[in-house]
Amino acid sequence: MDCEKAGFRVYGYLDGELRFYRRWTIRRHLGKCPPCAQSFDFELEVRQMVSSKCRDECPDELRRRIEQALADQHSEPAEREAAPRRE
Repeated sequence: MDCEKAGFRVYGYLDGELRFYRRWTIRRHLGKCPPCAQSFDFELEVRQMVSSKCRDECPDELRRRIEQALADQHSEPAEREAAPRRE
């Protein structure tokens, strides 16, 4: 794995979204590449800081608006596929 691929996949790695082999190849790359390992450590520290510092509750209205926006975004592709084509 090269630096570009490792950098691209590091977020999936941190989120636990990668399968065993991809996780293994990233760990191997990080063990051999100090610049990538430094970037990984930085991303990990940022996540830990955000997780520990950002504990405020989101206002209910904002939460509803975000949920609605996400629901709308997920329904748009289905609506486009179901809509008849105009030519």
